[in-house]
Amino acid sequence: MGNYKYPCAVCKKCGGCQLTNMPYEEQLSFKQAKVIKLLGRFGHVNEIITTGEPFYYRNKVQAAFGRTRGGEIISGVYQSSTHKIVKVDSCLLEDQRADAIIVTIRKMLKEFKLTVFNENNQTGFLRHVLVKVAQGTGEIMVVLVTGTREFKSKNAFCNELRRRHPEITTIVQNVNRKFTSLVLGEEETVLFGSGYITDELMGKKFMISPRSFYQVNAKATALLYGTALAYAEISAADRVIDAYAGVGTIGMLCADKAGEVLSVEVNPEAVKDAKKNARLNGIINMRFVCADATQYISDMAAAGEKAEIVIMDPPRAGSTVQFMKSVCALSPKKIVYVSCNPETLARDLDYFIKNKYKVRKIQPVDMFPNTGHVETVCLLSRQ
Repeated sequence: MGNYKYPCAVCKKCGGCQLTNMPYEEQLSFKQAKVIKLLGRFGHVNEIITTGEPFYYRNKVQAAFGRTRGGEIISGVYQSSTHKIVKVDSCLLEDQRADAIIVTIRKMLKEFKLTVFNENNQTGFLRHVLVKVAQGTGEIMVVLVTGTREFKSKNAFCNELRRRHPEITTIVQNVNRKFTSLVLGEEETVLFGSGYITDELMGKKFMISPRSFYQVNAKATALLYGTALAYAEISAADRVIDAYAGVGTIGMLCADKAGEVLSVEVNPEAVKDAKKNARLNGIINMRFVCADATQYISDMAAAGEKAEIVIMDPPRAGSTVQFMKSVCALSPKKIVYVSCNPETLARDLDYFIKNKYKVRKIQPVDMFPNTGHVETVCLLSRQ
């Protein structure tokens, strides 16, 4: 890995990982101290848990394509706070198979006389490559994000890419003509395979499409969700609400033990994926609701409905007062809060404590080694 001071030649330009200059044990101590400082006033903070694998864990890798002033085709990541591409051939955090596929595609562009997209004049062909790896099954998806639908020699290109990387199980072309910072456009064509990959996580199968949200570190996700399930202590008499449900991953893991699971998610694409995944796993005691979780839970409380357990996994900004107010009105016995930001978690725990809940357990999880991020699972119970 090189010495700890400069383990990666581009780490200062890229900005993707902030703690690579620290030995891994020091990183864990640093994160533990951070969580204790922010959450220690709520109770004992358990020792941070980790997979013990701090490198090559990201199962989703995306690269922007462009040219240098000298005309060389490069691929990599945008430099922190800029739109300048930092050339990356391999990254300490990314799945090595994904990185190798991206480098191969970069070489093949020249061989097939294909151009890269020019943001200034909105011309050219290849904008981004997105690679998703199902670490439980080994299936690999390649998404070629192009600025135009026309793809010269696409069959020959896909055949050659698969010859060099037979591990690829599906290839998709995504067309993005817009001047935008979003990687994926609306239009998609499957060039090879089924257009999705299937992963296995904690005994369940999950279909992953180009747009599906899926945690980027599968092994650490098993630690995170395993902790959430252990804290919930679900019984067959329990009705569980999975709020901010995404593609319903946590809810599906709860379904084996619960009487009923309500999966609430505002994004219709995610709800569609969640329903597919439930069918794939033969789950029949889940209800999928495409709605704003705050409004839905408020309506449940107003109608006198009950749920024994609420599992919430909000974005980095944390929850909202309106959502927490609706949860407190529903008055579940237990709340399991899965957080990706201890600062906003501390703020939200204050609200729940003022509204008759007590923090029982706090467990930090190192989902993203070599970065400053830390996940935390908290169990709250009604006083």
